[in-house]
Amino acid sequence: MVSLTHHIVEQRRLQPDSAEEFSTIINRIVSGGKSIARDLSSAGLSDRLGTTDAKNVHGEQVQRMDARANQLFVEAFQDCDIVQIVVSEEMDEPFVVAHAEGSGKYAVFFDPLDGSSNIDVNVSLGSIFSIHRLDSTGNFLKAGCEQVAGGYLLYGASTILVYTCGDGVHQFTLDPVAGEFFLSASNVQIPARGNIYSVNEGNSSKWSKNMRNIVDYFRDDDKETGRPYSSRYTGCLVADVHRVLLKGGIYLYPGEVQKPEGKLRLMYEAAPLSFVVEQAGGLGSTGVERIAGIHPKTPHQCVPLIIGSREDVEVAEHFLCRE
Repeated sequence: MVSLTHHIVEQRRLQPDSAEEFSTIINRIVSGGKSIARDLSSAGLSDRLGTTDAKNVHGEQVQRMDARANQLFVEAFQDCDIVQIVVSEEMDEPFVVAHAEGSGKYAVFFDPLDGSSNIDVNVSLGSIFSIHRLDSTGNFLKAGCEQVAGGYLLYGASTILVYTCGDGVHQFTLDPVAGEFFLSASNVQIPARGNIYSVNEGNSSKWSKNMRNIVDYFRDDDKETGRPYSSRYTGCLVADVHRVLLKGGIYLYPGEVQKPEGKLRLMYEAAPLSFVVEQAGGLGSTGVERIAGIHPKTPHQCVPLIIGSREDVEVAEHFLCRE
């Protein structure tokens, strides 16, 4: 049984100067994730269900567990001297860690609780994180290819942590008795092609014609290419991408004719998930450009996302490049 802490040290042994810092950041993320998992397990017996009166920066209603998850991750870094900036979907402005102001080397980005619409019906949820190193000017808005690490926690039948720091994708499962994450899959690889497509087809009337053609392609019958694909969609980005990571296939959250920039956030949703999937051999794209190469203009910038098995994403790109 390989613990998360031991695994991080081993994985970072070629960069000993940063191994301790990286371990500290991941362990604080994990601490917040464990608390969220505990709260979710008893949410129906407490006052954690339902909405607050607030809306986040994107105008979305904030669930009570959204606010709680955000609080837990912020608290995890309040006394940290190496993380200077925490950016979250639930906060309009970045949180500056007073303990590290002017000296912290890193910024951490969060979607504290992905899949909020699933909270009240006990369906899978997740947390997404991305770690960036600040440059000499304190800039924290960097392209996905510059991430120190990215990953997610999935709260389902078990609590799972998946992360990469650029040397493969590793999965850990929480042992609730020991209170520790242990390695359950190392060097995860996504199949080159899958048989699942995941998309909210209820939005299809808002898509471009070529986007609708992509979904029609995966639904068409063609034995040579293994079609039709099966449709799977939970409403939790983490859960749907995790399924595609393990089983192969494609996840799509496209832009719309009236909102071409899409809905998913680059820095704390699209970029870290693309980092994970590409390290496993897949591809993360907007449909016309690689997610990892986009230089963000704002912390909450939105992008379309097409992610999954490389061959399946390339098929989608072929359709969209005609637009």
